[in-house]
Amino acid sequence: MEIVISNSSDKPIYEQIASQIREQVLTGVLAAGDKLPSIRSLATQLRISAITTKRAYQDLEAQGYINTVPGKGCFVAGDNLELLREERLRKVEDSLARAVSEARSAGITTDELREMLDLLLEDDQQ
Repeated sequence: MEIVISNSSDKPIYEQIASQIREQVLTGVLAAGDKLPSIRSLATQLRISAITTKRAYQDLEAQGYINTVPGKGCFVAGDNLELLREERLRKVEDSLARAVSEARSAGITTDELREMLDLLLEDDQQ
């Protein structure tokens, strides 16, 4: 598991950790049942406070991404990852719906909108 902390980010460090772990879970880099580094181990590796790491793990657990087993550690949750993926899909659909609405109010045609999306997808693959 790789976590990169940016001091220039406007996001708090615990949010940076949580969002990167969340992304790794949803993309399959971290699989259900995978053990996460201990709070102290990750804090030492990232050179941050254990309290910050604990906050990230607590947020991930509250959101259903990880489970904590007392005395054993934190593990990627396996039971509701499909629900979490569905939630993200819904958010993407909502964002696309807003983009379509904005495009319509700007007089952008369906073909122009598709071309924009295709260009964005091309840039993302490079």
